[in-house]
Parts: sequence; C-alpha cells; structure tokens
Amino acid sequence: MIRAAIVGMGWWGRTIVESVQTDSDVIRFVAGATRTVSPEVSAFAETHQLRLVSSYEQLLTDTTIDAVVLATPHSMHAPQTIAAAQAGKHVFCEKPFALTKADADAAVAATTKAGVTLGLGYNRRFHPEMTALRAKITAGDIGTVLHFEATMTFPNALLLKPEAWRADKEETPCGGLTPMGVHAIDGMIDLGGEIEQVFCQSFRRVVQVESDDTTSMLFRMKNGASGYLGTITATGPGFSFQVFGSKGSLRLEGMTHVAGASSEERRTRLFSTAKWQPIKGPADTWEAARLDVTRACLEAFGTAAAGGTPFLIPTREMVHGAAVTEAVVQSAASGKSERVA
Repeated sequence: MIRAAIVGMGWWGRTIVESVQTDSDVIRFVAGATRTVSPEVSAFAETHQLRLVSSYEQLLTDTTIDAVVLATPHSMHAPQTIAAAQAGKHVFCEKPFALTKADADAAVAATTKAGVTLGLGYNRRFHPEMTALRAKITAGDIGTVLHFEATMTFPNALLLKPEAWRADKEETPCGGLTPMGVHAIDGMIDLGGEIEQVFCQSFRRVVQVESDDTTSMLFRMKNGASGYLGTITATGPGFSFQVFGSKGSLRLEGMTHVAGASSEERRTRLFSTAKWQPIKGPADTWEAARLDVTRACLEAFGTAAAGGTPFLIPTREMVHGAAVTEAVVQSAASGKSERVA
C-alpha cells in the first residue's frame, strides 16, 4: 500500500482522494496540505482520516509518506516535483505537467536522478475506449491516420471569481487549454506521435474575469497527420474526440469536469458513446464502458511506485506534451504558427 499525501485540496484535489480512499488496496491518502484550510477542507480531512499539515515541506520530511499527489496551480508543478524527488518521494502530478518544456525537462531529470516514480493525471488514457482505439490504430484497422479532431467545453469560467487562481491568465493561459484541452492533446500524442507545429487563436468573449473563453488550435503531426482542438469555457458541457483514417473514423463522446457536479459523475461519466464509421457500410454505435478513470490512473501510479508495471505514460511524452502547451501559448501571443521545441 502506497501512503500518499494530497497537496492542494480544492474541488479536484478532494475528488482525487475520493477516488481511492474507501477501498483501494494500492494507494491510500494519509495526509494533506493546502493553502487555505476552510471549514469545508477540515471537515473533508476528518471524514477521510487525513492528517492536515501546515506546509508542503512538512510532508516532504515525513517518513510515513511514500508519495505526494499534486493538485496545485500549474506553475507550482515543476518546483514541487523537483522538491519531492529530492526528498525521495514518488510524485503524481495533475495536468498539465508544466507550462514550458524547460520546466518539464528539469522535473523529469530530478525524478530520474532520485529513482522515484513519476505519474501524470491524463486519466482519459486509461479508459477502455481509448485502449481499444489505440489497439485499433496499432493493428491498422483504421488505415493511415489522417486527422484528429476534438472539442471540449464547459461553463466553469462563467462561475470564476477574480481572486481564483484559474482566473489568472499567466497561470491558465489560452482559456480552456490547461483545464481541458491538454487531455485531447495528450490523446493525439498517444495515438499519433509527436506534434511538430501548432497555430492557436484565443479570445475572451463573455466571461467577467481576465481569462479567455474561446480557443481553437491547429496541429501538424510529425508523421504528416493533422489535428484540430477547440475549447470553450462559457457554454454547455461536452467532449468529443475523433480519429479519421483511410479505412474509417471513430468518434468518442462524453462530458468534461463540470464544477459543482458530483464526484462520482466527474470520475465515471467522461465517456458516453462511441461510433465507428467505415468507408463502406453502416456505422456501428455503442455505449462506452463506465470506469472511474481517476482511480485507474492513480492506482496505476501506485502500482508503479510499488515496483510493479511501469506507469502508462512515458516521461518523454510528458515532456513533449509540455512543449506543445508552450508552443500553443506562444502562437496565441504571436498570431503565427509555432514549431514545437
């Protein structure tokens, strides 16, 4: 059993704890730290038997803690990962891993040097439909992959208060890119390989805080395929991810993490339907399997930290994802297509 500490106890940090705390035999949370200890946080800690400490540094010096799970603002991920690695703790980091390639490289180097396990919260990779799609592409059943297309939306930015860290454009650039879009970018990297070039346009249309709400991106993969991603943070919730190949296309649909939704919904209802459309013949549509992908991702990390099966996402893909994020932000600022470092 990996004994973990949660760092950052906002609505998503608490969701992470809820995914495994009741009955996992792989990983269990024993402590937590957060910047603001509200009555809600204190009650949550008591309910889930978490020992609250006053600082991140206290967690790192605690010999009863094997791993830290970071649900903190994006800019803190790399320095917190490096500090944990230097303290000999395994690290699970929520996405995005980092906002720049340099930060991602430094964090990976620290965990490699320390010999600790690094996990990353791209939980959609663990869903059975993504596993099946990966196998379908590998087997050649889709043919030559031509194009990826994804749309991710939710109304969360309409509810943001100016003092919230997610309302800070430096912390969460390009609107829905970091809370949602990076999941789709990770899916493209997983299924199509590295991304070579990006173009992004990002605007604020209706939200009251200084945060973009309408963002669209174009990608060119190193293997020649193309991609599109749109994120909107001020409309109804939805998720679609489609791969177009020379033998047909497969489309996955579902939901995004809607603020205020139940923990169970946020963890198990991300995928709803799947549709395979061959180039000839009728389409095949089915209901997607239900799986707590947050738990699956966290337990995969716990298994790897205990010396079992390595974590599904290679560190080189973690770094490349950060490089793509950085290029997207650069493109939005420059108004030009940018090459991925």
